[in-house]
Amino acid sequence: MDRRMPPEGRLARGVGCTVPMSLPSGTLPSSRKPLVVTTSDRVDAQLAQRARSAAEEVGVPYVERHHKLPLKKLLTDTADALVVFESTAVSLVDAEGALRFSPGLAHLRVKQLDAGVPEDQLLRVAGLREGERVLDCTLGLGADAQVAARLVGPGGGVTALEKSPALYLLVRHGLAGLERHAGSCAVDVVHADAAEYLRTLPDGAFDVVLFDPMFERERKSSAAFETLRRHADYSPLTRETVEEARRVARRAVVLKGSRYSQDFKKLGITPEPARPNATVLWARLPGSGKPGRPG
Repeated sequence: MDRRMPPEGRLARGVGCTVPMSLPSGTLPSSRKPLVVTTSDRVDAQLAQRARSAAEEVGVPYVERHHKLPLKKLLTDTADALVVFESTAVSLVDAEGALRFSPGLAHLRVKQLDAGVPEDQLLRVAGLREGERVLDCTLGLGADAQVAARLVGPGGGVTALEKSPALYLLVRHGLAGLERHAGSCAVDVVHADAAEYLRTLPDGAFDVVLFDPMFERERKSSAAFETLRRHADYSPLTRETVEEARRVARRAVVLKGSRYSQDFKKLGITPEPARPNATVLWARLPGSGKPGRPG
């Protein structure tokens, strides 16, 4: 999902470099930051280096931890949110709650595909095939990217974009800690704004482009999703960005959105027929039809 946190250190790979603060144990940044990377208090040199490198990826401060520096103090004195690296997990923590990365519903969706049940909506609408290349412009928690990776298989490719530094770090490093499914390709996660990234691509660079933007709505969600919403980017999807996606997509552009949103209407897009009780709508637009570059 294409979402926004304050723009400190917002980078895409190959678009620039910002040198973040790396502070010794117990030393806090002099001014409050939107986001800080740290570790659990059970830290070793390898874990500290992973967290420090992650902070460098998005240009935010890294703060060393010890047992006398609780996360609550960091949130009170130093940062609005923390990405916390543990030995086998990554979490996003703020004053209202915490979200530990998990494959979530993607795990169940992949199991259904493994069992030969072809009912996944992404498969039905996008018609993804083995060997195809997919650009997921709105990574979010990575569910659709993981399902797409299973559908295109080891010979395909999935590139997933995330604009929010917090969600990018959570999901990129969370996915890196999972054992890859034997029938899936790797998901290449990129910290980037989708509209800007699309403009850098040649015609027909991908077979399918996906969008699942975060729409404003008041419906109550799970605690995990509420944490995601607090760190999401709500920049509206524009007609210009959709047209760029159609230029980049050789075969199709697939969009997902809430039944309770007017965004499809604002974009002039008619969603696919759906059950009366469906809360999520899907739409499909033709791509450019132009072949992408080899590889």
